[in-house]
Amino acid sequence: MSGVARVVPSAVMSDAAGARDPAQFAKVLIYRVLVYGALILWAFICLFPIYWTVTTSFKTAVNVTQGHLIPWVDFQPDWRGWRSLGLSPDMFDRTSTVRDEFLRRLTNSVIVSLGASTLAIAIGSLAAYGLSRFDYKWGIWRNKDISFFFLSQLILPPVVLAMPFLVLYKALALLDTRIGLILLYTLTVLPIAIWIMRDQFDTIPTDLEQAALVDGCTTWSAFFLIVLPIALPGMVAAFILSFVLCWNEYFFAALLTSTDAKTLPVMVASQTGSQGINWWSMAALSTAAIAPLVLIGIFLERYIVKGLTAGSVK
Repeated sequence: MSGVARVVPSAVMSDAAGARDPAQFAKVLIYRVLVYGALILWAFICLFPIYWTVTTSFKTAVNVTQGHLIPWVDFQPDWRGWRSLGLSPDMFDRTSTVRDEFLRRLTNSVIVSLGASTLAIAIGSLAAYGLSRFDYKWGIWRNKDISFFFLSQLILPPVVLAMPFLVLYKALALLDTRIGLILLYTLTVLPIAIWIMRDQFDTIPTDLEQAALVDGCTTWSAFFLIVLPIALPGMVAAFILSFVLCWNEYFFAALLTSTDAKTLPVMVASQTGSQGINWWSMAALSTAAIAPLVLIGIFLERYIVKGLTAGSVK
């Protein structure tokens, strides 16, 4: 009790002294205003493109060209953009070929993104566990060199691989197929999955696996029963990043598909007419395309933060 009696008055006196110091209070206030002002400005810069896309989907041609931004103030919202895709409320009970096309492209994007992300996480987790727990020697290469080699695959411009993959896929009859895009997207996001999972495994003490081995577990059972559950946040973060990259990929989807396996990014880019770009249709389609990613980011934010910060503090 005496310790509490000594601490509480000193804290109260410190607060009172800080409150009586106008210069210190002004510095703290200015600092907070600058910090929160910068955060608000950055949030506005990041969210404005999404706001512009969503509002444009409810505009007419005149409102788009005149740059009206605020609904019900600068312009009256209209379902024209969504109606052109068969996605407006008054079109749900009608047959729409455009809506059917959208649903096919949406299905392709979901299947390809989920398949590639799952395959990348499955392969990447095994590779990352090996790089985290074992020491490899391949000539002059060591673990760090092998890890950098995986990451260096992201440096290569996609256009360099266009002709080789086009010839290879034609020979293997993989053009315009979902499995072809899944295999290609897996190679694309595999380096990211390996790096995130390797950092995640590095934070897990090896004592846990050694204790499991003593209790009778094999290396594989210790990996699946002990390590993977602990590394779940990193796996979810790697899966989400891989899913987003696969979902937004356009170049190879446009190059290697023609009819059956086209994805949403290809459909978004095709919203042009004889008189130019149909901004309202493109905005409506873009809004529908980014909505699943926004929901994933909102509901799985904590896993993303945990996974990306793994290994930052030792």
